[in-house]
Amino acid sequence: MGDAPDDVKSISPYGPARSTVKGTPLSEDEVKKYNDFFKASLYLSLGMIYLRQNPLLREPLKKEHLKARLLGHFGSAPGQIFTYMHFNRLIKKYDLDTIFISGPGHGAPAVLSQAYLEGTYSEAYPETSEDEEGMQRFFKQFSFPGGIGSHATPETPGSIHEGGELGYSVSHAFGAVFDNPNLIALTMVGDGEAETGPLATAWHGTKFLNPITDGAVLPVLHLNGYKINNPTLLARITHDELDHLFRGYGYTPYFVEGDDLDTMHQAMAATLEHCVLEIRRFQQEARESGKAFRPRWPVIILRTPKGWTGPRRIDDKLLEGYWRSHQVPITDVHNNPKHLDLLERWMRSYEPDRLFPDGRIDPELQAALCPIGNRRMSANPVANGGLLRKPLRMPDFRDYALAVDKPGATSAPGMANMGKFLRDVMAQNPTNFRLFGPDETESNKLAAVYDAGKKVWLGEYFEEDANGGNLAPAGRVMEMLSEHTCEGWLEGYILTGRHGLLNSYEPFIHVIDSMVNQHCKWLEKCLEVEWRAKIASLNILLTAVVWRQDHNGFTHQDPGFLDVVANKSPEVVRIYLPPDGNCLLSCMDHCLRSSGYVNVVVADKQEHLQFLPMDEAVIHCTKGIGIWPRFSTDAGFDPDVIMASCGDVSTHESLAAIDLLLTYFPDLKIRCVNVVDLFKLISHEHHPHGLTDSEWTALFTDNTPIIFNFHSYPWLVHRLTYKRPGASKHLHVRGYREKGNIDTPLELAIRNGTDRFSLAMEAIDRIKDTLGNRGAAAREALRDAQIRARNEAFEEGVDPGVLRNWVWKREVLN
Repeated sequence: MGDAPDDVKSISPYGPARSTVKGTPLSEDEVKKYNDFFKASLYLSLGMIYLRQNPLLREPLKKEHLKARLLGHFGSAPGQIFTYMHFNRLIKKYDLDTIFISGPGHGAPAVLSQAYLEGTYSEAYPETSEDEEGMQRFFKQFSFPGGIGSHATPETPGSIHEGGELGYSVSHAFGAVFDNPNLIALTMVGDGEAETGPLATAWHGTKFLNPITDGAVLPVLHLNGYKINNPTLLARITHDELDHLFRGYGYTPYFVEGDDLDTMHQAMAATLEHCVLEIRRFQQEARESGKAFRPRWPVIILRTPKGWTGPRRIDDKLLEGYWRSHQVPITDVHNNPKHLDLLERWMRSYEPDRLFPDGRIDPELQAALCPIGNRRMSANPVANGGLLRKPLRMPDFRDYALAVDKPGATSAPGMANMGKFLRDVMAQNPTNFRLFGPDETESNKLAAVYDAGKKVWLGEYFEEDANGGNLAPAGRVMEMLSEHTCEGWLEGYILTGRHGLLNSYEPFIHVIDSMVNQHCKWLEKCLEVEWRAKIASLNILLTAVVWRQDHNGFTHQDPGFLDVVANKSPEVVRIYLPPDGNCLLSCMDHCLRSSGYVNVVVADKQEHLQFLPMDEAVIHCTKGIGIWPRFSTDAGFDPDVIMASCGDVSTHESLAAIDLLLTYFPDLKIRCVNVVDLFKLISHEHHPHGLTDSEWTALFTDNTPIIFNFHSYPWLVHRLTYKRPGASKHLHVRGYREKGNIDTPLELAIRNGTDRFSLAMEAIDRIKDTLGNRGAAAREALRDAQIRARNEAFEEGVDPGVLRNWVWKREVLN
């Protein structure tokens, strides 16, 4: 660093090792072995990026040996490899159960190289054998059409975290170690990744980590200094500031910094061992005493140059230790012979001819440094959680049935009742089921679960917590006001073989749109990897729904998460909108038993009318869509109009509209259709749950007006049904139209045209040929009633009692 100030020198990635923990645990021979293994790993990393032929450089490198399109990222690979291989020593020494999580973006060369050197990759993919021919295939497939991506994708043995979208490594790690008392999640955190909001909140996971029942996360913050072409923030603050930052988070930071390999090997070996022993000491203290406490868990801050061991400069441009080494380090090797020669000299400096004498890593070196069997991080079955997944022990959901003596006239708290079912699921699965949410379990009427498991809390306690706080060091409910962290915990938990449910207010689930998107992509890709066993489904319960957010206002009114999920692969997504409490129980039982999906269930948390006794609810949910005869009048006739609904509040208003229509037109032939499974609307050619066109016309005909009251944005139903017979002409969808304020429930529905009056008037407008002039007076009366209801809401602040307390009073119609 020349004449640079001392505070700048102290945060430089160059020089002999500077470390918090001192010591030289490695012999000279061991240091030599680590240098050799590091070289072999780095050679593989470059080979994946550049080589299509000549994998061991048996002949001079020519451009014909190169991939036509160079893709991949080298910059973070050296630091990740360095950490991975040094932790292997401790796995061997202490028989540790460990997984490796690669947080930096495009970190695949690091973890793929280790899987190949450990032999796991060739076991999973025999065509990439440990010889010259297999190595050529291994290189060619990387970032190549028909091959694998540049992240730690599902094809990567040992991976539970792809790292395509940054920010989730630490929350995934904590999710993985909950209820896994012997597991250590060694987690590389990229310094670019560390700038994301999800990562910043994830550090708080230690406040929920019980050293008796849970494993440990060992984060390694890798400060290589640069993102794509900007410095990283944490690499450019002082030592003291960085130290205080992590002590403020509740950790004990341990620094390892420098680029001199021999001293860095000793420093990293000593530091990792110190951290492992510290973790074991914390766990032993808690487990022997039986008293959980919150230790200051270790975090390692590793500072090395980006693109470590690469050329410092190419011509007059910096490479190693600078942003240019982030992706493909030398980009013009196809048309610049000088740079092609430089690449060859760089790759040969890793001595492939010595380290891979017959195309395979020296067996003695492999045996000395790599664990064997399932102790290899790339072979740990925890990272293929479906292998460990056990079905939940489930109570019979029918035992929680709500009595529905008078369909449409019985009111009951469906969500609170379902909370009792979840309570017993939790009680029967005390070590492999957790409920996650961002501070809303009580608000969402699920407080019954606290009888089976409190909220995990390793922070300090106040006296008043005993008065309904429901906090405990060993609980089963995970709450933190960060949707990102809760979702990350749940994903990590199910990816490693367990089960769970996330509950959230509907409008704010959008915070994790892209996280769910990434998980859907992971699941879809897993279907193509034959050795990946199916994990439990990611279950999301959305409540506090748009139609009952009238009191919170416009900011709390957004049902559009369904659009996000509907865009994902039909092989992995399911959406259910149960109309009442018994259907909610049936849907939730189905989702908790399933595997390999993202299940979204939408149901309001307030007390509502109940429509189906349990036996009918089971049949209705099994079909996913159906005619409700007791609310229909078309038996034996062609319907004049079809009143369809999807969603609990939407169904309520649709039935009230039917009641209004029959009041004015008792002889009207109305068919009532209800949808639970949203994907029934789409063609069976595009989703496995979809109806055939014959099934569609049996329900909806192809020539009858359909007034469809939908929970979410109406455009989604139009998109799902656009090719259905008669839909383009006869399907008229009402839904949320982004109109909101501080409203009453009915006034909010009126704003968006989903209220009973709007639905009834729409039906009259669509069947003028049937009604003739009879419809005019009825329409006028409905409009007058709607205006009066709205005026009363504005005047009194509540909806008129006669409307608020409406129930279905008619006898069975069909």
